[in-house]
Amino acid sequence: MIREFKKIWKPYTIGMLWLLGLLWPLLGIHPDGTLSFGSTFRVWFYILVVTLTCVILYLLNKSQALKPMQAVIGRFRSATSAFGAKVPRAFWFGLLAVVMLAYPLLTDRYAQDVAIIVLIYICLGLGLNIVVGLAGLLDLGYIAFYGVGAYTYALLNIHFGMSFWICLPIAAALACIAGCLIGYPTLKMRGDYLAIVTLGFGEIVRLILNNWMSLTNGPNGLLGIKAPGIYIPTFEGGFSLEYFYLKKLYYLYYIALALAVFTVIGVYRLNFSRIGRGWEAIREDETAAELMGVNTFTLKLLAYAMGAIFAGLAGAFFAARMRFVSPESFTFLESAMVLSMVVLGGMGSIPGIILAVIALIVLPEAFRGVEMYRMLAFGASMTLMMLFRPEGLIPAKRVGGRSEEREG
Repeated sequence: MIREFKKIWKPYTIGMLWLLGLLWPLLGIHPDGTLSFGSTFRVWFYILVVTLTCVILYLLNKSQALKPMQAVIGRFRSATSAFGAKVPRAFWFGLLAVVMLAYPLLTDRYAQDVAIIVLIYICLGLGLNIVVGLAGLLDLGYIAFYGVGAYTYALLNIHFGMSFWICLPIAAALACIAGCLIGYPTLKMRGDYLAIVTLGFGEIVRLILNNWMSLTNGPNGLLGIKAPGIYIPTFEGGFSLEYFYLKKLYYLYYIALALAVFTVIGVYRLNFSRIGRGWEAIREDETAAELMGVNTFTLKLLAYAMGAIFAGLAGAFFAARMRFVSPESFTFLESAMVLSMVVLGGMGSIPGIILAVIALIVLPEAFRGVEMYRMLAFGASMTLMMLFRPEGLIPAKRVGGRSEEREG
């Protein structure tokens, strides 16, 4: 333990002093020009206690001092896994379905609103997972397909009065076409060049939405979008059908849940199909896949198209949920957020991405009471996660490495 401490104390001390120098301008300089040190040292001391505890646990683990405790945890984990294996999988799925269906009945409006945001990002994360996680194509402009879906429903509903259910497949189809148009010029690119081109296409779509005043109303956005609705039977003065708008949050929650379940099933089926195997072959070594007869051109274009479809569905629902859309909702920051969810959860892993979405959406909301420090804690946790578990929260079982990464 002493030998490990000698290796780590110097970089740890330098890092904490650097953090102190970073925190003081943020917390010690006030808008009125006054300076203080109390709040800076208090926050720094809390961080010091937490990090020092982690360092001590790390050193104890290195010196095998925690081996008895690890053995107990290992036996508990084995017993839990054995119990879970005895219970049929259908039971767990049924229990999850009951919890998800009963969620709006047990929570308030705020919790339902957060859950809807989580379900939207699950659709986006799993859609991007097709492009990044399965096919291995870095896409920094993915949020453009989300915007295409949202504006498709907004324009069709405002100008032609079309319902949400009719516009939903149209939004998916137009997002699919946009995915093909954006994906086609990038098919022969790899690495940094692919990232730059997809980022450029995403910005082009946002600028079109921002500047085409006659169609999109520019930065002012589109207002007056109708919520989803259904026909319900009425018997006042005889039998008739009345159109009922689903404006309440728990109605919208069930629609978002249905879209998320459809996305999970669709991505799962694609993953374990011949197409999914082809995407994985391209991800691990595109040259070898092409030599083995995999049609890389078609499959890469299909990856862009399929990922765009799920983004288009999520975008149409987003427009119906907010009843207002503007270009500010489809910036590069949103693409980076969705990409972070895919990387954090584990590329190619459906449960990992779902867990990452919950972590990145729910945890900042849970720490909203300490708003001044929550993004600092959020960034620190992301950094630690990438340092100590770079493969993701729940790594995919079938995943390899790209040839250029092994050579580098």
